[in-house]
Amino acid sequence: MAVKRLLLTDFRNHADALLTPGADFVVLSGENGAGKTNILEAVSLLSPGRGLRGAPLSEMARQGGPGGFGIAATLDEAEIGTGTRADAPERRIVRVNGATAAATSLAQWLVVLWLTPAMDRLFLEAPGERRRFLDRLTLALNPGHAHEATRYEAAMRERNRLLADDRPPDPAWLEALEARMAEHGAAIDAARREAVAALGARLADQPAGPFARAGLALEGWQGDSSALAAALREGRRRDAAAGRTLAGPHRADLQVTHLDKAQPAHLCSTGEQKALLLGIVLAHAELVADRVGNPPILLLDEVAAHLDPGRRAALFDRLAGRGQVWMTGTEPALFEAVPATATRYRVADGRIDCA
Repeated sequence: MAVKRLLLTDFRNHADALLTPGADFVVLSGENGAGKTNILEAVSLLSPGRGLRGAPLSEMARQGGPGGFGIAATLDEAEIGTGTRADAPERRIVRVNGATAAATSLAQWLVVLWLTPAMDRLFLEAPGERRRFLDRLTLALNPGHAHEATRYEAAMRERNRLLADDRPPDPAWLEALEARMAEHGAAIDAARREAVAALGARLADQPAGPFARAGLALEGWQGDSSALAAALREGRRRDAAAGRTLAGPHRADLQVTHLDKAQPAHLCSTGEQKALLLGIVLAHAELVADRVGNPPILLLDEVAAHLDPGRRAALFDRLAGRGQVWMTGTEPALFEAVPATATRYRVADGRIDCA
């Protein structure tokens, strides 16, 4: 599971960039604003969703360019790509082996996980940010999770619209939407809980080391499809008054605890929170490798700058031989302990050169 060739066309600050990375470490160094994170974002868009920044598609096209952008990648068994056209800047186009495909189908070809500086506040943010983080972890273990989430959200939007209408909603249509939400919502909850249990067990079994061990728990609604259908039916008046649906897996929250200190993550220090997050991502990548048979692609943005030399060396040692790992940093010296087999690039003003 690796990108062998990556072509960017009018993406962010890259007018026309070609990379041919190796199968293990890929190191991108350069000054702030050079375009390193843009390359990671491009790789993240080879999976379902809006990528590691979660930005609108229209913002990804190069400023001053013709409009639209393209990302194309060669894998061992497929050619995949995504992008937009100038006349439809928010309509994502996905192609697999030359044929148009749904964005959710990308999960069948690549599992991409990432850790960025923006995620450092994950444990302090609103529950929605943690749900999105958990859904990415779940998707890597269960590719069908994206389909269930898409169907659930579409049905919920339509139900909310009906309840907000001044006219009484069609009871049959409302019941059909709630049945659809119940079916997909129960599947979402079950997949999340299975992922939390599997990852939590793996984290608990790990010995104490340079990366903090996290305890995981999913809080909020729990139940089967019949229970959710009943909750939605009984909550119609309340949801109409609130203008949104107040019961279901879209209200869940991922709770994280520092196991060795028995302390909630949001009460830990900034450094401890970073270590917890890094430990979760590393353990999850190893779990995916065991489950799928191939390690996922890891995107680690500016991760080395926040670690002391000993922890950097421990990180590189743990990642060695575990698949393709893309890392960024302002100074090449941060990656001196990375194996010599790494592919190294120097990024400057949208240009990419071999280092």
